[in-house]
Amino acid sequence: MARIAGVDLPANKRVEIGLTYIYGIGRSLSAQILKQANVDLGVKVKDLSEDEIRRITRTLQDGDYHVEGDLRKDVAMNIKRLMEIGSYRGIRHRRSLPVRGQRTHTNARTRKGPRRATVAKKKKATKK
Repeated sequence: MARIAGVDLPANKRVEIGLTYIYGIGRSLSAQILKQANVDLGVKVKDLSEDEIRRITRTLQDGDYHVEGDLRKDVAMNIKRLMEIGSYRGIRHRRSLPVRGQRTHTNARTRKGPRRATVAKKKKATKK
């Protein structure tokens, strides 16, 4: 099992797909990295040699790619900065509401969480 950037890549997948398990690497960036490292896109992760794994790791380090921990830290710091300056986006983050202009009247359950049950009030019986 190959371990690149602190992530165990799935053994039975192609390298192009396996690299996408690293936070910050998608399909296009994966293909670009493998091209720079001179590794075939179609080879399975379990069939990679130690030299190929070393070349991929070196390409990630030398290419100034922000992946995994560094990228997560940068994203968290950007969100924290928005919250501290009190921007609209920062306020939306603080309140756990959608940030990018989506409607919240009926949707946004992923961001807002499960519905809170409304407590039904009993009506008092009127005397005649």
